[in-house]
Amino acid sequence: MRPYTASGGRTRPTAALDLLSVVTATGVAPGAALGADHVLALTLCTGPAAVSVAEVAAQLRLPAVVTKVLLSDLLDCGAVTARAPRFAGFAADDRSLLLAVLDGLRRRL
Repeated sequence: MRPYTASGGRTRPTAALDLLSVVTATGVAPGAALGADHVLALTLCTGPAAVSVAEVAAQLRLPAVVTKVLLSDLLDCGAVTARAPRFAGFAADDRSLLLAVLDGLRRRL
């Protein structure tokens, strides 16, 4: 019952969030009244280090999709920002990595 009430019955977030998206509090006070789970999520995002969506879900003990709904509400009111995860040492245009993957796939066939 708690996940249903935490998200207000919604199952789709308004913002596209990945489990590894990094969320940080902006310091802007939300204009609308928030539920207890919203406040807890915002508190987890406040601090020196940014947290991932997965970390927030684990701390709240809520399913990831419910956490994404909560965080997207906070994004909509400007209380948090989110950015896609960055992977050290990998660039999407890294041709050598892509060629190595292709070579490995060819060997398996």
